[in-house]
Amino acid sequence: MKVLFLTANEFEDVELIYPYHRLKEEGHAVYIASFERGTITGKHGYSVKVDLTFDKVNPAEFDALVLPGGRAPERVRLNAKAVSIARKMFSEGKPVASICHGPQILISAGVLRGRKGTSYPGIKDDMINAGVEWVDAEVVVDGNWVSSRVPADLYAWMREFVKLLK
Repeated sequence: MKVLFLTANEFEDVELIYPYHRLKEEGHAVYIASFERGTITGKHGYSVKVDLTFDKVNPAEFDALVLPGGRAPERVRLNAKAVSIARKMFSEGKPVASICHGPQILISAGVLRGRKGTSYPGIKDDMINAGVEWVDAEVVVDGNWVSSRVPADLYAWMREFVKLLK
C-alpha cells in the first residue's frame, strides 16, 4: 500500500518518525507531503525528507493517510489543497490515522461530524465543536479513522492502524 503523511515544520518528531518506520516495516511505501520539497524539521530537531508538495499529491494514488501532531497541523490546515486531500481520502473510506493535533486537519476538512475519536486534550473542545464524540482513550477506532492522544499512545495507535491496512 501507498501511505501518505501530510505535515510541515514543527511536527511532533516521534509522532511522525515512529509511524513512518512502523509502516515501512510492514512493507508499505510511505510518502511525506508538505508545502515545499526539501526537508522539514520537527519540534525536537529531527529532520525528514519531503517527497512531494501538497500541490503534486493525487489522492487517488494513495491508499491511506497519516496525520501526525505537533504544531504542523495548525499550518497544514490553512492549505486548501492539503485539506482537500484529507477530505477526499477520509470521505472515500481510506484508512486515516491522526494523533495529537493531527485531527485539526480533519476538522478543517469538515469530515468528523458524527464520528467518535480522540486527540490531544488541548483540542478536545475543537473536536466536540466539530461534532466528534470525544473519548479520553489511548486509541479510538471509528470505521476508517484511528485516533490517539499523545506519544505514549503510539503503540496502540499503530497497532490498530496496521490492522486496518491488512
